[in-house]
Amino acid sequence: MIKQILNKIPRKSQKSELIDNAVAESFELSENSNGFQCTIGGSAFSSRFNVVKRVSSAVFPASLTTGAEAVEPFMSFKDVSNSQKQNLFISKLSLCCEVYDFADLDKNYTEINCKHDMLVELVEFVSCGSMKFGEPAIAAMCKMCAANLFRVFPSKYQSHSSGGEVDDDEPVFDPAWSHLQIVYDLLLRFIGSNQMDTKVAKKYVDHSFIVKLLDLFDSDDPRERDCLKTILHRVYGKFMVHRPFIRKAVSNIILRFIFETERHNGISELLEIFGSIISGFALPLKEEHKIFLIRALIPLHKPKPIGIYHQQLTYCIVQFIDKDPKLASPVITGLLKYWPITNSQKELMFLSELEEVLEMTSLSEFQKVMTPLFYRIGCCLNSLHYQVAERAHLFWNNEHVLNLIAQNKQAIVPRIFPVLEKNCRSHWNQSILNLSQNLKKVLSDMDEELVLTCQKKLEEENSTPNAAAENRIARWESLETAAGLRQHSATASHAELLPVRKRESH
Repeated sequence: MIKQILNKIPRKSQKSELIDNAVAESFELSENSNGFQCTIGGSAFSSRFNVVKRVSSAVFPASLTTGAEAVEPFMSFKDVSNSQKQNLFISKLSLCCEVYDFADLDKNYTEINCKHDMLVELVEFVSCGSMKFGEPAIAAMCKMCAANLFRVFPSKYQSHSSGGEVDDDEPVFDPAWSHLQIVYDLLLRFIGSNQMDTKVAKKYVDHSFIVKLLDLFDSDDPRERDCLKTILHRVYGKFMVHRPFIRKAVSNIILRFIFETERHNGISELLEIFGSIISGFALPLKEEHKIFLIRALIPLHKPKPIGIYHQQLTYCIVQFIDKDPKLASPVITGLLKYWPITNSQKELMFLSELEEVLEMTSLSEFQKVMTPLFYRIGCCLNSLHYQVAERAHLFWNNEHVLNLIAQNKQAIVPRIFPVLEKNCRSHWNQSILNLSQNLKKVLSDMDEELVLTCQKKLEEENSTPNAAAENRIARWESLETAAGLRQHSATASHAELLPVRKRESH
């Protein structure tokens, strides 16, 4: 009878006993010794990491850790049973949420080293893929990554020059990279793990998480941007439900860079990701993708620091034309719209990109833009900057471009020949003069009769002043005459006033 009564009395759960024992031990240790340190694997950790940080329920939502048994985070994964590994994983992640100031390494030297070792252990555990990650583990991982990665960049580590260009040749490195690198590696392996349920993970790798991840692309540290590039690409591939949002968010970053700030460190990395994304677009292209090309990628030719990301931008443009050749004419029109007039280095980049685009342009698309296109090429042929002029002459070395010109010679040669003739007569650079003479021979071989006609017409124009020039001269003469008459009348009136003033003075 007594045993039955005793059995009805509620007993303390094993979990409560473990927590109470841990709390009691921690109080006992703190009383017995000042600055108690426990050493795990050669690393010392101070007593301020008490049981509050060791129990996952103190950090993560209670709904996720209900029924979870608290596990000492300093234990090795080899020393616990399979049923306890997830709880140990969460406990270690909880402890790694602590962020330290790397400006003063002496202050937290032992804690930093211990956290480093624990992060390495977590990376090894995730890599082995021995455990199916449940919702508590996924939530704990996202919380730890957010605590360590999502931050406001210190002003002293930010670049003050436009477009992400730094004043010095050497890049700026984040002093906390020793920890950040491992956290990025852990996040990459976790997202790529087959043991993670994507349907559950999308609740935590949500739009807010992705936006904060994209904000990190403005980091001055090129190593961090390189890690982010790989992680974002993996997220885009793993979470198909987030793909439209990622494209929209990246588009917003690019538009803000073009029309507001012209300052961002990660444009080249974002474009590199988009290059591989574009190559995977299904055909026919969605209208959304074409709008991104017209409204975001083409206007990226406008900002001054285009040299930082021009290679990646060209790749994206070429990928779009490869998917849909009809986009060639809008791309060329956009290039002509943003064509630099006074920046010769930028003009060289445009010429290189233009040649790549023309190599993929069909005859029908070429004919839509050939008139304004060869007006601009003619200006480049006649440029006083010898590198620009030389690069423009090299277009005729491209077989596809030469074939397009040959099929439309009646419209193109009359525009180009006067420019070449002017170069042969007056260009200051001897190499450009020689290139122009060689190009005239190429045109003669293409259609000698057409070239002779152009030459004859040019000679007639030079020998007989055109009507516009005559009108201009006549206007200047009339203005000079009017100015002379006004000056004469003013002098005469001044002379008439002088005697009157003399009489008044007497």
